[in-house]
Amino acid sequence: MGLLTIGVFAKASRLSQKALRLYDELGLLSPARVDPVTGYRLYAPEQLDEARLVAWLRRLGMPLARIQYVRRLNAGAAVQEVRAFWAQVEADTAARRDLATFLIDHLSRKDPAMCPTAKPLGIRCAALSDMGLVRESNQDTAYAGPRLLAVADGCGSQGAPASAAAIDALKHLETDNIPAGNLLDVLEDVIEQAQQAVHDIAENGSSPKGTGTTLTAMLWTGSQLALVHIGDSRVYLLREGELFQITHDHTVVQSMVDEGRLSPEEAASHPQRSLLIRALGQGANTTPDLRLHDAQREDRYLLCSDGLSTVVPTPDIRRALSEISEPELAVRELITLANGSGGPDNVSCVVADVLELQGVATPA
Repeated sequence: MGLLTIGVFAKASRLSQKALRLYDELGLLSPARVDPVTGYRLYAPEQLDEARLVAWLRRLGMPLARIQYVRRLNAGAAVQEVRAFWAQVEADTAARRDLATFLIDHLSRKDPAMCPTAKPLGIRCAALSDMGLVRESNQDTAYAGPRLLAVADGCGSQGAPASAAAIDALKHLETDNIPAGNLLDVLEDVIEQAQQAVHDIAENGSSPKGTGTTLTAMLWTGSQLALVHIGDSRVYLLREGELFQITHDHTVVQSMVDEGRLSPEEAASHPQRSLLIRALGQGANTTPDLRLHDAQREDRYLLCSDGLSTVVPTPDIRRALSEISEPELAVRELITLANGSGGPDNVSCVVADVLELQGVATPA
């Protein structure tokens, strides 16, 4: 078979002639020959497989620059690259789905016809932070108030004041009257305030670039908990005996798991499992996850730093939360478990129970 005209090649490869001209200009898919007189592009039949691969990758939404990289790989490496790309697409889609859910729920609250009519709920909570058995100081901060629950895990020379400053920036939420329609804006604003507070702490320290903190907080709104999360501290929900992790770690290792490059088992022992890709600090990506959770009576929430989650097995966390009814006793038991596993890091816990109330909620 001789060379194919651009029209025939476009039809066979499922690429438009316009796309083929663009890919030629970019060096992504050059014709086998260009007629010196007419300028017509001619393609070899053996180029069809390559063209079809480009077409498929474009349908996946892969950027042209990344396609250029993939087409130079051998089959095995190309498989890994496509798998990693699609895993990232799914992660991005999940993040957008969470935001869409947040917005739908948030906007529904502004419609009187869609407001819940359930009995009023409140929270009973407790917080505790411990240095652990190895570290020389405690850079964690934990807080539990009538409306605000928060854990921050600082790092760097000013890690302790950074974590405290981040949570202090949120405390006005305890007393501010926040209209339902402004909740999303308030949550974004409060992250900016916390980031500025951490920045100010870092500027006054000896190593500004190394100072930062995670921040995981929940704001009680009467029937919901609004979540702000950045870093690798976590929130778990115990509901009807089942324990669910409802935050996503912002770490290099977790991103490798998301992309299919590591298994969860490999991630658990990876030497860089604590390396953050999002945090509050200089030069960091400070984009938070924002979510709303409809609360149910008898729900129990746990906010904790990685000093708990990386050393205490999940079944042991679930058991402690399930068997100990008082939040204050539960946080003490969780910290005891972390220290019993060697206490290699600072550990902080907040436990909050959702209760059906006759009056106003108060902290434990």
